Amino acid sequence: MAKVSTYLNFNGDTEAAFNFYKAVFGTDFAGPINRMGDIPPAPGMPQLSEAEQKLVMHVALPILGGHMLMGTDILESMGHTMTVGTNVNINLEPDSREEADRLFAALSAGGEVQMPMADMFWGAYYGSFTDKFGIRWMVNFAQPR
Repeated sequence: MAKVSTYLNFNGDTEAAFNFYKAVFGTDFAGPINRMGDIPPAPGMPQLSEAEQKLVMHVALPILGGHMLMGTDILESMGHTMTVGTNVNINLEPDSREEADRLFAALSAGGEVQMPMADMFWGAYYGSFTDKFGIRWMVNFAQPR
């Protein structure tokens, strides 16, 4: 079933923020906290410092009405910047690769693509962009295993 979630970016305090949200909502993380050190090396990727390896790559927390709050720490060493106000993304999780491509193409038209749709190491087909109105989107099709 297709889903929509909210994805938040933080400047090194994702874990503290999500532990706070966990206490407020009284829910548990939807899985383990994945760390930046879990990312497999890729061509052109800078070596992460020991401190960066401990930062949060991905965390998910169910909040109200089945809505999932997700988060990550940004890495300045990888060229990422975090600006309060633009650190929120709408994350779409369609039911098919074809629907992922359709949504990506339609919503990104006239906008700026940050990452074209591609197969990712976490097993999903993923891409991200800012639409022509300045709204940040992520499309993440979790491919069947």
